[in-house]
Amino acid sequence: MNILLGFSPFLAFAIVEHLLGILAGLTAGAVMALALVVRDAATGRSVKVLEIGTVILFGALALYAWREQPAWSIAQVRMVVDAGLLGVVLASMAIGMPFTMQYARERVHPSLWRHPTFVRINYVITGVWALAFLALIGADVLMRTRPGAGALLTVAALCAAVRFTQHYPRHVAASAAAPRQ
Repeated sequence: MNILLGFSPFLAFAIVEHLLGILAGLTAGAVMALALVVRDAATGRSVKVLEIGTVILFGALALYAWREQPAWSIAQVRMVVDAGLLGVVLASMAIGMPFTMQYARERVHPSLWRHPTFVRINYVITGVWALAFLALIGADVLMRTRPGAGALLTVAALCAAVRFTQHYPRHVAASAAAPRQ
């Protein structure tokens, strides 16, 4: 799923932040996001809303951290990153381009791009991802007092969003194909 590649800057952030610290993690997230934008532009693919938002999010946070050197805890930075990701996802819906739609367009014929069912499916899936990121923010809060429960909530939310993304379009197609009674 190409959509998961869109989240690789967040994985880079988490790994590098754990190994080298907050500033290095934010920088790694920004560099990875920028690499995705450059890759898409260089190969003629559409540059994704998620990738642009991620470049802005990690770039701004890395620049702020470099200039101001705030005394952020890891939990605070993760909460800001997760809230920023939620903001990017909600903004994509607000501008009429749910972030999942650009990835879905790479997999379907252009004649379907404006079909109401295709558009609705992408709003629903993007909404589920927004709920998952809201759960991640809750997990960040929970990790302060119950790290194990916070980690479990993070994994559950992300796995549920991935699974929903994989199965919901098929469910809609099967429902549409089923005879009406």
